[in-house]
Amino acid sequence: MSFKNISRPTSKISCMRVKILQNSVKFYLPRLEGYSETVRTIADEYGNMSLIEFDGYFEGKLEPVKYTRVEVHTDEIDEQKTISFADQIRIELKQTSLAFEFNNRLVLVSQ
Repeated sequence: MSFKNISRPTSKISCMRVKILQNSVKFYLPRLEGYSETVRTIADEYGNMSLIEFDGYFEGKLEPVKYTRVEVHTDEIDEQKTISFADQIRIELKQTSLAFEFNNRLVLVSQ
């Protein structure tokens, strides 16, 4: 994790710490049974996150189920471990596929 000290000579605050997280992961989760436990699991794995709800449009049709994008930022991450983690989530939510973004690349994990 990198920290930068930035001086602000014209401000009353003489210095601040800036933390830059190099990696982002965005999981696209259907709001189905087991969804809350999955969000807790992601929080345990990564810590802080943001949640954005949206309507899903997959496989050429509008889905009747709402989706949530769970976005986490972290400094250290293993891409293969994240793919395996996404597959576990897919299985827990009883889905044939699950999408996530890893550093702005869309990854689709399916049966």
